[in-house]
Amino acid sequence: MTTTLSVASASPQAAGAAVASSQVPTPTVQGPILPSSGISYLGSTTFDPSVVGYEQSEFFLSGTATAYKSSQPLTKDGKWHLTPQSTAPYTTRVVVYRPVDPTRFDGTVVVEWLNVTGGIDAPAAWLNAHIQMIRQGMAFIGIDAQKGGIYGQAGSIASKNGFGGLKSQARYAPLNHPGDSFSYSIYEQAGQALHADGSQLLGGLVPQRVIALGESQSAFRLVTYINAVQPLSPGLYDAYFVYSRGGDAADLSQAPQLTIPTPTPTYIRTDLHVPIFLFETESDLLGLGYLAAQQPATPYIREWETAGTAHDDTYGLLYSRSDTGNGAADTSAFSSMLNPPKNPIPGIVDCAAPINAGSHTYELRAAVQAVNTWVATGQAPPQSPRLEVNPADPHAFLHDANGNALGGIRSPQVAAPVAKLSGVGQPGAAPVHTRAGANTKAVSGQALCGIFGTTVPFSAAKLAALYPTHADFVKKWDAATAAEVRQGYLLPADAQSLDQEAAQSTVGG
Repeated sequence: MTTTLSVASASPQAAGAAVASSQVPTPTVQGPILPSSGISYLGSTTFDPSVVGYEQSEFFLSGTATAYKSSQPLTKDGKWHLTPQSTAPYTTRVVVYRPVDPTRFDGTVVVEWLNVTGGIDAPAAWLNAHIQMIRQGMAFIGIDAQKGGIYGQAGSIASKNGFGGLKSQARYAPLNHPGDSFSYSIYEQAGQALHADGSQLLGGLVPQRVIALGESQSAFRLVTYINAVQPLSPGLYDAYFVYSRGGDAADLSQAPQLTIPTPTPTYIRTDLHVPIFLFETESDLLGLGYLAAQQPATPYIREWETAGTAHDDTYGLLYSRSDTGNGAADTSAFSSMLNPPKNPIPGIVDCAAPINAGSHTYELRAAVQAVNTWVATGQAPPQSPRLEVNPADPHAFLHDANGNALGGIRSPQVAAPVAKLSGVGQPGAAPVHTRAGANTKAVSGQALCGIFGTTVPFSAAKLAALYPTHADFVKKWDAATAAEVRQGYLLPADAQSLDQEAAQSTVGG
């Protein structure tokens, strides 16, 4: 049964549109860099952007970045006060996806802090949410804010499979990164570049709204950025989208600079007048420790928790890269609930049990739209119900009769289920999150399995008992999608696609 929706009062954004800051150095923008053999972006979508009316380009950003320190230990409330520690020159790169037709551009630019956990610079949020960004006409920028994407990481999945970072290619010889202590300043300067040189970066398009986004390891760093750097340059980003964070945050500074760890838990500071949105899966709460960092909604903080979901799943790992919105990925994602795979990265990572097939992409797309609306109009998204944790065991959720977690956003995958979906439960998988993992240390394939969750398909007998006829299944599934649309957690276009998959299935009877 769906938990009653609880909506905190929406409050218009106090500040106007993001603007350049006189306190932040403006980096030099070079490009577009014309590729001789294609842009190196191994973790991204694989289809030609022109198929969806987009263009891909690449730029180098260079300047002088700052590493920060604090005279006092960092506190759990996130209200930190910093001073410069040291400076260093850098040259990094950004990759841009934008609509070719300027009339399609809606004015919003999403700036993703690229994820380097696997040893490559992966746009994890673009993979899982690009369908909505393209439908809306947003521009997307992925920035190599960290050293790992440029130089590679020894022992990472990428390095074990022959990928040594951008610097291993001659065309990226100019790149130079002084270390992750400077990553916050580099990300800050990327926002500055959008306001100073946005037309160059966007092929003549002029940004009206700029949304900062980071997923997983990059979400840890974005939390540190919000608490530490945002107060120093409050006008650069209009909103912050924190996707799959854990219980603490990335170190403010690390070797060879002074090591400055963050506390556990680390909350997001509540004295900022800028929209901050958090999107969390079951894996994030229990596997990454976000449960300890939950905090109440405020006029500027909203959070969604999604039942039956994992940190990444069959859609994000297997089908997102080729998804142009033609429906093929929706069909594959639905089918994977009935026949879930164990190999999330074929030929590289094989897990002990079938991975999660809950496909949280649909709720993530609604979240992207909700944050965009929040910035554009001041209409805040709803605050979702919490996932229900077992009071007798804080390391487990309460479950419904079908084995799916109670509470949270109730997608049709859990409201009209064909499988038991979980964000945890991989046999033999050790927890991924460590202090080093929150920064930039490479993670092994088997450790990653722990955040890919599990799927246990229902037997034919159980499916027949739940849905005596195919029409019974379709009716319950359609009712679940309609409820999710009413609550604001699913977009009508995706509800239509999901309903079509249910209608075309053979579930029931």
